[in-house]
Amino acid sequence: MIDRSTAIGRTARGFATLLLAAAVAVSTSVNAFAQGVPVVRDAEIEALVRDYARPIFKAAGLANDGIDIVLVNDQSFNAFVTGRRLFINTGALVTAETPNEIIGVIAHEAGHIAGGHQQKLRDQLDRAKTMAIIATLLGAGAMVAGATTNSRGLAGAGMGVAAGGGEMAQRSILAYQRGEEITADRSAITYLNATGQSGMGMLKTFARFQSALSLSGTQLDPYRISHPMPRERIANLEVLVKASPYIDKVDPPALQQRHDMMRIKIAAYMQGQAAVARLMRKNPTSLASRYGDAQQTYLYGNPSAALAKTAALIKEQPKNPYFQELRGDILMKANRPKDAADAYAKAVSLDPARSGLLMVSLGQALMAIGTPDSVKKAATQLNNAIGRDKGNAEAYRYLAQAYGELGQIPAADLATAEGHFYSADYKNAKIFAMRAQQKLKRGEPGWLRAQDIINYTPSNKLK
Repeated sequence: MIDRSTAIGRTARGFATLLLAAAVAVSTSVNAFAQGVPVVRDAEIEALVRDYARPIFKAAGLANDGIDIVLVNDQSFNAFVTGRRLFINTGALVTAETPNEIIGVIAHEAGHIAGGHQQKLRDQLDRAKTMAIIATLLGAGAMVAGATTNSRGLAGAGMGVAAGGGEMAQRSILAYQRGEEITADRSAITYLNATGQSGMGMLKTFARFQSALSLSGTQLDPYRISHPMPRERIANLEVLVKASPYIDKVDPPALQQRHDMMRIKIAAYMQGQAAVARLMRKNPTSLASRYGDAQQTYLYGNPSAALAKTAALIKEQPKNPYFQELRGDILMKANRPKDAADAYAKAVSLDPARSGLLMVSLGQALMAIGTPDSVKKAATQLNNAIGRDKGNAEAYRYLAQAYGELGQIPAADLATAEGHFYSADYKNAKIFAMRAQQKLKRGEPGWLRAQDIINYTPSNKLK
């Protein structure tokens, strides 16, 4: 089930005038940008996007670098990187008609990461700042000289030097960024070729932006934007794409089907029934359309009807974990937690990605059953979920509840502290960590973890 309530991050939105920005947020800590970006969590979507990214990251030499992919609840078509995190808007996922379009976006962003563009941009910003300071000092000196000699012309020239220095620094930064974008585009084609994939998706993406720019009637100064103009990018890319032996390569049908199901899922949970109807109109009998219909029935209709539609999906793809997840969601809504737990357990067992999110859903259902045995099982599942997804604040909150019901109060306090910590609520995290420490044995792992939280400051890296 899509969770769109979590907000983990204040970070630079990049310079995304047109698309695909290498953001310049300096911090590499999750908690350091934890208050602004509305993050979407969903096991199915995350697994699919990771499958898109895996070969690209390998081709870029990033396979072992622990790159996190974060889904942002934003309807604009955009993606950006900060630190070792790649952010992709849900608007990009639902707009892209093929996997290849999103894979091209990922390849471009991988080019920024592999090229170290963020650090280089920070260095360039420092140089530009120095340029601006020098220009300001020179201008100030000229103005002082003009004042002492009663020369208005010299004083005016000094003001011009100061203003011009800032303008020159700004243009220098923007020119540098445009160069980085072109480099990332070229790197993306290299990665796509290395993985036997077409660059046509990238061309389609930039053609979309060129069309949108033309329709808007916006006139842009090409020297005052951080990205090359779409027409220029398309011209540069066409040469590379047409030279590729994979230009006509299309996405495998199974991958396209997963992509279609992802699009309709995002539409169902975030854009409403009209958006789902638009996607279903093209092929109303497809598996993706029937998946969207079942989701809409769950969200807006009758649980019994939703169960029947989901059962038909499961019959067609009995090994699809996300159909079992949907069944669990419907059963929870119908107040049948035991049956929901069975469905979630099947989802967990079928999930090749071993998503912690599905384990959290199973833990919630077990908690809702409410027996001592089910609460113990819930604690186990929630700990398993945290082992797979350490920063999942919701998992810690449910775990705290489970420990509380089991009478394990120090563990409950520590889990509560962790939940606040990963929500960037450091004040309450420290309060509960201190409460936990009072009841824990000094030096044991829980006590030490509590001490880490107590000592934490946002300028530190996340432990």
